[in-house]
Formats: sequence, structure tokens, C-alpha cells
Amino acid sequence: MKTFVRVMKALSDPTRVRIIKLLQRKMMCVCEIQEALGIAQSTASKHLKTLEDAGLVTFKKDGLWVNYALEDGAENPYAACMLGNLRHWLEDDADVAGLVARLPEVRREWICRR
Repeated sequence: MKTFVRVMKALSDPTRVRIIKLLQRKMMCVCEIQEALGIAQSTASKHLKTLEDAGLVTFKKDGLWVNYALEDGAENPYAACMLGNLRHWLEDDADVAGLVARLPEVRREWICRR
């Protein structure tokens, strides 16, 4: 039951749901997530750690970058089920639509040049 509760708690926060919706579109680094959501880097990292602990996201180091992506769900059937459903849920939500519309403008190369 602990695994189920961990997934549900991770998805109980709107910011973490927004992160999931962003990662459905593309792999992103912390600075891109931070920029897209307008939150502090430490806040983005904290949310990503919670999602990682719940088996919803994974990361891979690529030089200086740490890229986050959705987990495949092979290790956690609850995470797999929720990620599968979230692919279709909230697609018509105004907040999610706004994030998705801004996504092409959120590029790590531009963010790091500032």
C-alpha cells in the first residue's frame, strides 16, 4: 500500500501535475521546468525529487545537464496506470494549455544565456 499512497501523494500537488504534463511533451532539465512554471530552482528540484521517489519520473545526466523524463512504469504499476491516464486527462484545462503553448519558447540554450 505504501507504493500506491506515495504515487497518490505525489500527484496531489498541482505543480507536480503540471510537471508531468510538461514531461509528456519532451524531456526537460530543471532550468526549463523552472522557467516554464515560473518557480524557483530549489522548488522545481524538490517537486522532481518527490515525483522521482514515487516512480513517476526518471533522470539521466548528460554532461552538465540533468534531463528529466517520465518513467516507463515497469517498476511501479500504480505509476504506470496514473501516467497512462494523465496522458488524456487535463488536455483541455486552460492552465495546461497555456503551459503547452509556451513550451516552444522554453529552451535551455536561451535560459542559460541570460
